[in-house]
Amino acid sequence: MPEFIDAHGVAIVYDVHEPSGTARGALHLLHGVGDHAGRYASVIAALTGAGFRVYADDHRGHGRTGVRQHGDPGKLGRLGVGGMPATLAAVWQLDELIRAENPGLPLVLLGHSWGSFLAQMIVNDHPEAIDALILTGSALRWPGSLNSGDLNAPWKGPDANGMEWLSTDTEVQRAFLDDPLTTSTPLLKLFGPVDALRIMGRPGKHLGRDIPTLLMVGRDDTVGGPRSVHRLAEAYRTRSGFTDVTTLVYPGARHEIFNEAQQAEVRADLIAWLDAHIAARD
Repeated sequence: MPEFIDAHGVAIVYDVHEPSGTARGALHLLHGVGDHAGRYASVIAALTGAGFRVYADDHRGHGRTGVRQHGDPGKLGRLGVGGMPATLAAVWQLDELIRAENPGLPLVLLGHSWGSFLAQMIVNDHPEAIDALILTGSALRWPGSLNSGDLNAPWKGPDANGMEWLSTDTEVQRAFLDDPLTTSTPLLKLFGPVDALRIMGRPGKHLGRDIPTLLMVGRDDTVGGPRSVHRLAEAYRTRSGFTDVTTLVYPGARHEIFNEAQQAEVRADLIAWLDAHIAARD
């Protein structure tokens, strides 16, 4: 498996999934907190089948990167030296690598949950480098729009496993708990208050580039939900000057729309949007 060394000497592990034919774009998939790239196999298969070369890293402290970094599975999810700024810098370092390996191909960011917040930050800092933006399970990163409390509160009960907020599928919930490369420790405890606050922010003003943007969210997502995502879409239009912003809301779905009952519909909508925005190559 490929890796690169970040500015603090941490080895960031990532995978490259080749398209079934000629690549029409390179896509960077960014996972969520306590998560890892290996949980996205179905959507990666759909993307490679549609002609995208997919790069998926395990962010600092997470998955295979975290195991190497800490040497202790009990510390998974902890970002380590440099914290959130170093984590964001490592994400950008991979984006630069992707651009260098794919000259002439458009670069798409697909971020889920915390990965969507990292993607938002990358777009603010480097709008010239990004050709399309897809955010799932996202939110406007602003007080009152981003849930900093108990994400599982609506499903509290004596039989709750704590992961009901992820998906309506109990097998998905159980698989997350049983996965040796995930952690269910809350973000605030993993990151600490300073790095948790660094997540806050809004789409940048007058970014000077009109980036096509797709926002996809489950109606019952407790991280932000449709109201917050609609606010995010409006911020991209009014603050950043984006003219092509699409929001799709999935009734009955919770946070992980790629692991929900309607996941086939979600993947089809994702590919249809990409087909409309990233031209196929002969």
